[in-house]
Amino acid sequence: MQIRAAGSSALLVCLDEAEQVTGLYLELRADPPEGLIDAIPAAETVMVVFDPARTESAALRRRLEDAAARADKYEAAADQGLDQGPDQGPVVTIPVVYDGPDLADIASRTALSVEEVVRRHAAGEYVVAFCGFAPGFGYLTGLDPALRLPRRSVPRTRIPAGSVAVADRFASVYPSSSPGGWHLLGRTTTVMWDVERQPPALLTPGTRVRFEQAAER
Repeated sequence: MQIRAAGSSALLVCLDEAEQVTGLYLELRADPPEGLIDAIPAAETVMVVFDPARTESAALRRRLEDAAARADKYEAAADQGLDQGPDQGPVVTIPVVYDGPDLADIASRTALSVEEVVRRHAAGEYVVAFCGFAPGFGYLTGLDPALRLPRRSVPRTRIPAGSVAVADRFASVYPSSSPGGWHLLGRTTTVMWDVERQPPALLTPGTRVRFEQAAER
């Protein structure tokens, strides 16, 4: 872990894996250091914004090092199953109709049957590591290694909202219609982003996610 200054009121914590990011974020949420204003997770970093009138950078660095050491318990709990160990946040179950345009191609490229691709995806235990790209777009860790594929060489210009997708080591659901280069496994009617809801994003960092195969409709 490396901690770098980011101006006079923020520190950037650099980690090796998205799972470490999630663990640190959850630990900071469970036991916030004095002066913490916000913690913003990304793929391999956490931006920690603080109030210089309430804490000093050196003191916060020590708290972050302690928090990172304690955050290992979240990774251990994830290895044993999402329902074990410390609370990792709420659980959201998303029903999926697995009829995506890339499903057969994913099966071919992974040397699995379509049925096995669906089974492995639905059996996954996911955690939202961070959000980005578009409002409500959560990057989910926990994807079966057999389903990890690089992004499409030619992105689509329009992917419908609710498309369930995978790329690299992440899974996600497109919250709105947008361009994108992820592989599409299926679709859901679950609304990922709703400005009338508080919070608008259904999937926020730390949220646990399960995908459930639904009947075609």
